[in-house]
Amino acid sequence: MKRHLVSAADLTRDDALLILDTAEELAQLSGRAVKKLPTLRGRTVVNLFFEDSTRTKTSFEVAEKRLSADVINFSAKGSSVSKGESLKDTALTLQAMGADAVVVRHHASGAPARLAQSHWLHGSVINAGDGTHEHPTQALLDAFTMRRHLNAGLGHDLAGRRVTIVGDILHSRVARSNVHLLTTLGAQVTFVAPPTLLPIGIENWPCEVSYDLDRVLPKTDAVMMLRVQRERMNAAFFPTEREYSRRYGLNGTRMSQLPEHAIVMHPGPMVRGMEITAEVADSPRCTVVEQVANGVSVRMAVLYLLLGGATLNDARTDSVETAQ
Repeated sequence: MKRHLVSAADLTRDDALLILDTAEELAQLSGRAVKKLPTLRGRTVVNLFFEDSTRTKTSFEVAEKRLSADVINFSAKGSSVSKGESLKDTALTLQAMGADAVVVRHHASGAPARLAQSHWLHGSVINAGDGTHEHPTQALLDAFTMRRHLNAGLGHDLAGRRVTIVGDILHSRVARSNVHLLTTLGAQVTFVAPPTLLPIGIENWPCEVSYDLDRVLPKTDAVMMLRVQRERMNAAFFPTEREYSRRYGLNGTRMSQLPEHAIVMHPGPMVRGMEITAEVADSPRCTVVEQVANGVSVRMAVLYLLLGGATLNDARTDSVETAQ
């Protein structure tokens, strides 16, 4: 493992499988009375969030505490950042406090990479989402969920599986991280969106593009619906919500076109009635809640490998010792 996790594109196939396999071992802790490992005892992890978050921030905090780390939650609101403090000075302050790792979510694309490349922090930097750039741990938990349903087993990848990602690709850091990671793991990725919600240069990405959801669904192993990110829009990207939902929303009729083994995914938060109907969101084929649970295991694995200097065998040993 490298020192930082800034982009899913930085992960090799072996890196990705190591994280997924370690997460599989660590996931066994969730069913035990004592869910903690001593791996990061004495280490300090700072959650540095410049944007609001529920799932990601809470997931990281749970993962850190299960590894026995000392956790500091830092929110930009109500801090010196709101008074005009720079990212550099914030980082230097955290370094002075002895942070061993900083989990960063920032509204500016490239902020975590800037921290990782600077000398402001001596510890590891983990990207928890930066602007419209990337969200690597979300892609890892998505891949973890897909592997469990479509190709379960340690050491297995997603070779030959077809994944369809639908919706606001233009503003989605989840889509960007997923296309890198899923391609690395051997999956075939197809984006489905209105032309206005596709980024410039999409033809150079390792994926296929379609504007017809109904044509793609029968050949899909996993379909991931994305929320339309209105907070990042400064123009009208489609005529009306009803028109968008009619052409690109997933309802019960469309879900019935999927193969029997296929799953429905969503990174959250879901907008029911827009990109996904309540019927689909509440169906057994929808893995949204499972993705949240898997996120804790995957983020534990990332922290375990980055900070513990550990291997998969160490994870197995620690799990056994904890059980005993």
